[in-house]
Amino acid sequence: MYKTIVEAIELANGLKREFFKLDLEAVDVVLCPAFTALSEVAEVLAETGIGLGAQDLYWQEEGAFTGEVSPLMLKDAGCQYVIIGHSERRQFFGETNETVNKKIKAAIKAGLTPIVCVGENLQEREANKTFKVIEDHINNGLIDISGSDILKLVIAYEPVWAIGTGKTATGEQAQEVHKFIRDLLKKNYGQEASDSIRIQYGGSVKPDNITELMNKPDVDGALVGGASLKADSFSVIVTKASEVIK
Repeated sequence: MYKTIVEAIELANGLKREFFKLDLEAVDVVLCPAFTALSEVAEVLAETGIGLGAQDLYWQEEGAFTGEVSPLMLKDAGCQYVIIGHSERRQFFGETNETVNKKIKAAIKAGLTPIVCVGENLQEREANKTFKVIEDHINNGLIDISGSDILKLVIAYEPVWAIGTGKTATGEQAQEVHKFIRDLLKKNYGQEASDSIRIQYGGSVKPDNITELMNKPDVDGALVGGASLKADSFSVIVTKASEVIK
């Protein structure tokens, strides 16, 4: 919940200028502003190759659901992506595996790419329940998602204990969980799907740790929070990530 419409436009323009200098062939970049700024940011990003995503959606196409935003509304605003099941939605707004599942299906039906978040909090990590929580989020969040549809989404691992705390999972910690997720996807959907699905890391990603994270074999990208609010820090993250991929 950052940036007024004017501020969001300024940030998007700043990023457009920064990314104009870069070769974005190696990476995909997506901005996910607040609902109020989506259509304006879409205009800024037109013909840049930078994607647009929303931070949430509701699973119905329309109806008497005051305060909610439908997949069709997001498409109309210019979105190609949508974040689903973010830890803050789970923590503060009652998001569950069941609602995540409904939202994933609605997003795919509308032609949006879901960025599906999974991850454990500090209490769960200290109780050695990380893998149990991840397995629960994956298996129950993806119920009845077909083998073809699974290829249409991105998984984002969020160690909740590392979000906004200044703590960051080490490259080894991130790789351990990412490999667990990939192995679980292989078990559920097969080797080809497991290899194809992007698994991002999200948890205090900064310019000084992106290279270590991206060098891990099962880390395919980053879901960037606070560091995306300034054009200079976010552009450095994208630059360093693209250098690793090359």
